[in-house]
Order: sequence, then structure tokens, then C-alpha cells
Amino acid sequence: MSVRTESATPSRVGRRVGYAIGAAINVLLLVGVNVWPGWDAVPFLTPDFEQVLGLVNLSLAVGFLTSVANLALDTFGVKALGDLATNAIGFAVSIRLLQVFPFDFSGGFDWSLIVRVGLVLGIVGSAVGAVVAAVRLLRGPRPPATAAGAGSASG
Repeated sequence: MSVRTESATPSRVGRRVGYAIGAAINVLLLVGVNVWPGWDAVPFLTPDFEQVLGLVNLSLAVGFLTSVANLALDTFGVKALGDLATNAIGFAVSIRLLQVFPFDFSGGFDWSLIVRVGLVLGIVGSAVGAVVAAVRLLRGPRPPATAAGAGSASG
């Protein structure tokens, strides 16, 4: 009887489908924010959003480029570098959004506190993600686990 174990990493095809979907979503968001319907169609965004628009566009563009690079190359180094770049830019966007706070929730429930907490969590998460990506990039890829070393030690 043969025992088959599932790999902990997604298949190459599965990763590439994910990269393609990520690239497409970033393009759709870039078009949606800048062309149609445009960021000014969002009722809770104030004209102050223009102060963060450049960073938001940079974040979406870098997300698109890293997805395309991962789709084309699918290597450890490209993925780790892309993760570092997207986390670092996400950190900057979150800080700037918190500083400018281009939101107006005066029409109903005041979401301000919830959005501020979400932005702070985004800042923390992006910082941690950037550190993890930098460490992964410096350490390099880890060798795959072997069947003999994958289980727990028994005594």
C-alpha cells in the first residue's frame, strides 16, 4: 500500500493562476480609481484623497508588476523581493492614509474609529511582512523537507 502526502506548497499552475488573478485585479483597480468610475465617485472619499492618490497608484502598479514578474519567472528571489516591495509600499500608503484621513462617514454610522484601527493594523502587518520578506530574501530558499525529516521525533 502506498501512502501519498500532500505538498505544503501550491502547485506551479496554482501559483501562476493566482499571480494572473492578482495582476488582473490590480489593473481593474487602477482603472477604477483613475478612469472609470474614478475615486471621486466613492461617496465617503473627500477631495483630500488626491494627497494619497500617487501612493495608492504606486502600490497598485507595484502589485501588478510583482504579479507579472512572478507569473513569468516564479522564482523564490522574485517572490521575496516582490513581497518586500509590496509590504514596504503598503506600509507607506497606510501611514499616509492615517495622516491625511481622506474619509467622511457623516452620512450614517461613523466608521472613523474602525477605519483608523484597520489602518494601524495595516501598518503593523505591513511592517512585519516587510521584515519577514527581507529575512527570507537574505536567508535564501530553504531546502525542501524530506519524508524522513517531516514527522515529529518519537522516543
